[in-house]
Amino acid sequence: MAEIYVIGVDAGTESMRAGVFDLTGTVIAEGITPIATRFPQAGWAEQSPEDWWQALGSSVRQAVANAKIRPDQIVGLAADTTCCTVVALDAQGRSLRPAIIWMDMRAAGQAARIATLDDPALKVNNAGRGPISAEWMIPKSLWMAENQPDLFERADYICDCQDYINFHLTGRMVANITSASTRWHYDSRTGYATGLLDKLNLKALLDRWPREVLPLGTVIGGLTTAAADHLGLPAGIPVAQGGSDAFIGMIGMGVVQPNRLAMITGSSHNHLGFTDTEVHGAGFWGTYPDAVIPGLHAIEGGQTSTGSIINWFKKLIDSGITYEQLNAEASALPPGSEGLVVLDHFQGNRTPYTDPNSRGAITGLTLRHGPAHIFRAMMEGVAFGTELILETMGAAGFNPEDVVVCGGSTKSDLWMQIHADVSGLPLKLTAVPNAPMLGSAILAAVGAGHYDSIASAAGRMVQISRTIEPDQTRHAAYAEPYQAYKALYPALAGIAR
Repeated sequence: MAEIYVIGVDAGTESMRAGVFDLTGTVIAEGITPIATRFPQAGWAEQSPEDWWQALGSSVRQAVANAKIRPDQIVGLAADTTCCTVVALDAQGRSLRPAIIWMDMRAAGQAARIATLDDPALKVNNAGRGPISAEWMIPKSLWMAENQPDLFERADYICDCQDYINFHLTGRMVANITSASTRWHYDSRTGYATGLLDKLNLKALLDRWPREVLPLGTVIGGLTTAAADHLGLPAGIPVAQGGSDAFIGMIGMGVVQPNRLAMITGSSHNHLGFTDTEVHGAGFWGTYPDAVIPGLHAIEGGQTSTGSIINWFKKLIDSGITYEQLNAEASALPPGSEGLVVLDHFQGNRTPYTDPNSRGAITGLTLRHGPAHIFRAMMEGVAFGTELILETMGAAGFNPEDVVVCGGSTKSDLWMQIHADVSGLPLKLTAVPNAPMLGSAILAAVGAGHYDSIASAAGRMVQISRTIEPDQTRHAAYAEPYQAYKALYPALAGIAR
């Protein structure tokens, strides 16, 4: 019997990636196609859904060709996408306007109004304390209804990028449970937030949202003939339900049970985990029931500026020094960077303060300090920010036993060791760096019937490449600078804005 494979698609902001994987989670080949973003006004960001479709066909064809396999060896497909990328479609799935992508902030006014309401659905936003992000589905839909009412009335569907792609793959319009649960105020136990929509005079949105919300890995349908021709694959291949990229990344990191943390790094950090029971509180988002794994509640935190701070500093000094040199010099310094403490709020704070107006700070500077001190202190500041999120979640009952990490920061052994030392938790790095794409491949394998659950598939298809153990002496040495870090935000809240 010929070897069989699945395709995982990662539809990001800047590109559409497709990967061919075997059933052990090994990447055979990839294809990538760029996606253009337009910024028609300050704070706005739009993409063409038709560009996504063209990029999907291009990337899948590239991946299969690069893998040097036959199309009939592909037995399943699933995709993850950006979340809160809102599209308005006619009955045939044609877009009525450019997609309002996740980073678009035009609905800030609508989000602020929603935050003033008293509704049980808002419990996932810091236990109802807010704020509501302008990124989310309901603020953007409300903006559309108020500013483009004719278009809103003409729309047969208002849904997410994920739902658009699956509709064009299978001909079936369904919502994915991760986007709906984490960004639409959907609750798997009670359904859509009808009470909240009623208070906004937005009940008409219910007629435009997909009627069904499917769990991850569920087969939506087979590839239609038109979709198969577009992708260069046989018709009828099962398409499994995917979801929003960061949460699908949890699956691709093997974080599929309670008391583990997935930390997805890049320009920012996302912190995602599972609890056995429902938890709500200030300083984090969620929990979201059944949003990823049935029976588990997803908890979410995040830091707005992490890798972007390091990149900013490297460009700022512009002295020809390399990251390797900075890492080497910073490694020679003691924990605490000889009294230097950095507040990592260079673009505000996502959690636990959820304060977009907070600003970064570098404190304790002396004439002794050089670039390596600041470089290390920035890494430590980000690690302190992560520890504060873990402390906040811990107070609500979520205490992870380890942290699985993927993304850009894993390129720095020093930074990974600092994270482990500050938290006192082991860090595990996975063999496949693109965790969302692997997560989609895992869902494709489940949908194709080769594994009976997401957990069993992840257990076979996710490989841990190495573990970074914390040094307990350095962990103790970080106690004092961590307290200094915690004191910075309250001290500067009324000043550094």
